[in-house]
Amino acid sequence: MSQRRTSSDAGRATIRDVAERAGVSVASVSRVLSGNYPVSEELRRRVMKVVRDLDYVTNAHARSLAGGGTPTVAILINNITGAAFAHVARGVEGAATLRGWLSLVGTTGDDPERELALVNLMRQQGVAAVVLLGGAYDYDEYQLRMARFARSLDAAGSHLVLVGRPPLEGDVPATTVDYDNEGGAYAMASHLLSAGHRRVLVLPGPAELTTAQGRLRGAERAFEAYGVPFDPGMVRYGPYDDEHGYSAVETALHETPDFTAVLAGTDVVAAGAMQALRAAGLRVPEDVSIVGYDDIPLASQLTPQLTTVHVPYEEMGRVALRAVADRREGGAGRRKGTDGDHLVLGTHVVVRNSVQPPSTRR
Repeated sequence: MSQRRTSSDAGRATIRDVAERAGVSVASVSRVLSGNYPVSEELRRRVMKVVRDLDYVTNAHARSLAGGGTPTVAILINNITGAAFAHVARGVEGAATLRGWLSLVGTTGDDPERELALVNLMRQQGVAAVVLLGGAYDYDEYQLRMARFARSLDAAGSHLVLVGRPPLEGDVPATTVDYDNEGGAYAMASHLLSAGHRRVLVLPGPAELTTAQGRLRGAERAFEAYGVPFDPGMVRYGPYDDEHGYSAVETALHETPDFTAVLAGTDVVAAGAMQALRAAGLRVPEDVSIVGYDDIPLASQLTPQLTTVHVPYEEMGRVALRAVADRREGGAGRRKGTDGDHLVLGTHVVVRNSVQPPSTRR
């Protein structure tokens, strides 16, 4: 006698298939699988036999939505190949794994609209937290929409964590894990100024990104502190990639060739700048000094090794996940406005071999 077909014959078995085959309710199957409710041994054996027969796999996401199962954290990053925030993602994922959590990674392609769409999608998926990595866009509409999503996530039992960007304005239920971005740029520019450099080409990053704005402010403050006029004409905005570093230096060598140092917004930008200087027959640091920001592994692999600002990216990721876990477990959940909602990690200059006092070059 043949058994009646269920939907599992056409594809993956569902919890309804298990309940139907076992002759029990869906709620009874759920209780057996969750292990959180007392059930009879006979019921447990019957359900688990059907689970094995149907090769049923529990939908962990559905269990998470129901308040059980494995919490999931969504990590949203501009560019998954970018070394700096890949280290943050590794910190988040490592801390999540230690707690038995799942991690999802999504890329925004440096597109604010896609970032907002992904945050909304993760809210609909019921993740435990959404972790946004990297600088924010300095648009009023973007800030308002992100604040709205933060409140929506909070209402759904999830939480927004901003890593490496300023906190949202107002009473917004979000946690910020930041680093002393402006202070790092101040220290790096001061290092160049103390070596005697006065004409410095500054490549802070994209003009609309808060990260670039903070790094430019830090450099400007250092010039002011040293009593050296800051020339806005020495600033070249652009993306955080080596192509921009190359093209910005190449252009500057024709337009303002008297610069003696380059203050790059990232180590990757600095690498491109180094290539442009070499292509022009200039030596680093004998003819032009150059510094970076981030202290990714590339910085110590360049020749000469790059003086840069160290950012504790991986630790930021671990701190972000701990903040979410503490809040979820009720150990450190605080209202917005308390110190626990805005954590700032320190930065420092790593001195290597790419800076020396300025020399006169033809």
